[in-house]
Amino acid sequence: MTKKKYNPKDRFFLQAKQEGFRARSAYKLQEIDDRFHLFRKGMSVLDLGAAPGGWLQILFQKVGPQGKVVGIDLQPIQGMGPTVRTAVLDIYAEDLKERLAEMHEGRFDAITSDMAPKTTGIKMTDEARSIALAEHALVLCSTLLAPGGSFVAKVFEGRGIDVYVRAVKRAFKQVKLIRPEATRDRSMEIFVVAQGFRAAEEDPAA
Repeated sequence: MTKKKYNPKDRFFLQAKQEGFRARSAYKLQEIDDRFHLFRKGMSVLDLGAAPGGWLQILFQKVGPQGKVVGIDLQPIQGMGPTVRTAVLDIYAEDLKERLAEMHEGRFDAITSDMAPKTTGIKMTDEARSIALAEHALVLCSTLLAPGGSFVAKVFEGRGIDVYVRAVKRAFKQVKLIRPEATRDRSMEIFVVAQGFRAAEEDPAA
């Protein structure tokens, strides 16, 4: 069988350029919301690993100007407009919650994470680093996500994902795994989609 040739400029890449999205990943979040209806007008959403801003564009479309979208990343995100707040901020920063409180008061209705580690090419290492980011995103839900809220996290398939999904299931009422159509054929990524945050006092990743 002939392997499918890798095409960095596939139809999703070209479509994103045509429609003004900053990244083809916008279509992944669009498909997730089409299937699970996570976002609505007036919601507040925190996007982790938000650069270059493709998910922020989709989120703003969903929640509208009466909603609130906050995006953070280690890289600066330029020109999102006054209704989308962004900051260069590490998810492990000691002052993370204080910095976020400056941009949004109270908990968020949804948290999304498209975070991915710098890959090494060593499968087990990349999987472990991806799981670590997703685990920390889940931990952040305990203090940043409103009861009943939704959570979307990208993670690399492989060692540790079953344990991670079980942790998410303890914290949320409904949990599904999805591999959106816009995901590249060679990608290891899959998305955990969780709804109905239980807002338990204990650490959800424990």
